[in-house]
Amino acid sequence: MNTNILMRKRIAELFLLIAGILFLLIFRLGWLQFVRGEELQQKALDNRLREVPVEAKRGVIFDRNNNELAVSISADSIGVFPAEIKHSGKAEEIAKKLAEILQMPYDKVYSLITKNSSFVWVKRKVDFEVGPQIKQLNLPGVEVIEESQRYYPNGILAAHLLGFAGIDNQGLEGLEVTHDEILSGKKGKILIEFDATNREIPEAVHRYIPPEDGNSIVLTIDETIQYIVERELDNLIAQTQAKSATIIVMDPKTGGILALGNRPTYDPNKYAESSQDTWRNIAVSNSYEPGSTFKIITAAASLEEAVTGINDRFYDPGYIKVGDRRIKCWRSHNPHGSQTFVEGVQNSCNPVFVELGLRLEEKEKGLFYDYIKAFGFGQKTGVGIRGEATGIMIPEDQLKQINIATIAMGQSIAVTPLQLVRAVSAVANGGKLMKPRLVQEVRDKDGNLVQEFPPEVERQVISAETANKVCEILEGVVSKGTGRNAYIPGYRVGGKTGTAQKPGPGGYMQGKYVASFIGLAPVNDPRVVCLVVVDEPQGIYYGGQTAAPIFKKVVEDSLRYLGVTPQYDEGDKNEKGSEAAKQLAVPELVGLPIVQATKAIQAAGLRYEIQGEGTFVVKQTPAGGAKVSAGTKVILYAGEQESKGGKVTIPDVTGLRISETALLLEALGLELIPVGTGEAVEQDPIPLTEVPKGSKIKVIFKDEKVVETLGP
Repeated sequence: MNTNILMRKRIAELFLLIAGILFLLIFRLGWLQFVRGEELQQKALDNRLREVPVEAKRGVIFDRNNNELAVSISADSIGVFPAEIKHSGKAEEIAKKLAEILQMPYDKVYSLITKNSSFVWVKRKVDFEVGPQIKQLNLPGVEVIEESQRYYPNGILAAHLLGFAGIDNQGLEGLEVTHDEILSGKKGKILIEFDATNREIPEAVHRYIPPEDGNSIVLTIDETIQYIVERELDNLIAQTQAKSATIIVMDPKTGGILALGNRPTYDPNKYAESSQDTWRNIAVSNSYEPGSTFKIITAAASLEEAVTGINDRFYDPGYIKVGDRRIKCWRSHNPHGSQTFVEGVQNSCNPVFVELGLRLEEKEKGLFYDYIKAFGFGQKTGVGIRGEATGIMIPEDQLKQINIATIAMGQSIAVTPLQLVRAVSAVANGGKLMKPRLVQEVRDKDGNLVQEFPPEVERQVISAETANKVCEILEGVVSKGTGRNAYIPGYRVGGKTGTAQKPGPGGYMQGKYVASFIGLAPVNDPRVVCLVVVDEPQGIYYGGQTAAPIFKKVVEDSLRYLGVTPQYDEGDKNEKGSEAAKQLAVPELVGLPIVQATKAIQAAGLRYEIQGEGTFVVKQTPAGGAKVSAGTKVILYAGEQESKGGKVTIPDVTGLRISETALLLEALGLELIPVGTGEAVEQDPIPLTEVPKGSKIKVIFKDEKVVETLGP
């Protein structure tokens, strides 16, 4: 009896134990199946699947006319699944074949394909013929994967604006990096299923997650004007052997940058082959003393605050004293003497601008700095380019009178080229300061508009009336003053030259200059503002001689391309197929009798048209000293005006033969003393000097030796 009870008790305990174990097993099974089932299923799937990334195509970068500046093209990349290669037992054979085709060291390839990793790239974005060769071999564990590669169809064109993208399709420089989020899109992937022995499962369903291509951006850049700028940059460097150079062309009405180029440069398709120094966009990252080009800002602020009038007179003895300092005029050896404000701007007279800066500060402390800041100096423009500098300004609480004086003429302040273009564009745009623009639209892959960036007015810096006055004064700088080499036949052009000595440790560096010219055209309705900056030109370093001619070529071609109609007759064209006409200097005729002036025009190889009635020339277009093509028509405005007390202005006879020079000087009542033969290369007194009628002018003529060469 006791035995039966004991047996039953033991059976019951065993049953309970088994029931408990079964319950735990069922609970565990339920937990794994229903609670963690989805998680474990995904892990199992991940364990069986190999992931191959699929790059999205970056969006296209267009110019404003929908020309492609940066595109994405297909390129093959070679990747491997090391586990599958190891399982095949052919690692050495595969490494040898890959090394031979990819032209890589065998040891490196072998280490990559046997690496302890699920997937390894062997070589990315190979030449187009390599991918098909490897595909034909059908090597186990080796995949030829199509990727996207960035390509710049125009090579170096706009390289500093566009920048470049890296091997992983990520933006690294320029607009490629600042707009990377817009351009890059989202990556896709291919999932390939393998069994437990790392063999691809036949007819397994491979999962393909397609990439989402990036959006495209449309720039304000005009490909044609950019070509013009880069052409002239190459010519400029070849002529001057300068350390670097920058040209910017802006539409002053919209703030749109039509072209921006620098030298030295690089090819973004081969960026790794160039020094990183060439990647810098010096148009926005470098600061320099602007010199006399900054006088535009001083003039605009002075007229706006009425500290001077158009006809106010100034006297230049060759210098001006500020405290215990003496600031020389650039022409201290032959001072400008008494002159109006307008003439002071045309002559780029330092004492005039020093006095204007001091007058502004005297009217209200900090007033001059307020205008400088209002024009956008001392702050980033917000153009959207990485590495933009703010420029350098002396802290306002540390300003001294001598600082105000030197800043007024463009020293003791450093600006970026883009800041200066933006400020002068405000003068050309009726006083409205625009935010510089590079991107005007974002579009999706189907060309639909996603986002638009319209022109943005930041503030009204000066009145429209003041701005128009400054533009007209700048026209005089080109037609009568230091900017004559920027004159463009047929168009009204205004601008300002700049020649600044570079600062260095302990003061300004001897023999190192920055030559520049900034201007606008046409003056009555500005379509473009253009800045040319030349850093350390060799030989001639004056802005009027180095930068102004480049400005002329860029703006002349740009205006014609933009369809801007010439404003007056620029003379007969050369015969078809001939080279550009030789540039001639227009004689200074104001104050001369009409009869004498017409003879001088004809002797100079030019044509004339008389407007108005009178005995004397009271005005002329183009002005005296301007360089024009042979046959250009000069408009003479007749009126009653006394001559210059028997004095005449000596013309520039450079390039004329002896007979031509004699006729021209005789028409002006001057006598030629010729030395040598050939073409005129030097004269004494110098051009534009006023001398009494009957004066003798010594002109040196030389024959240029020409070396004939055979064509190709």
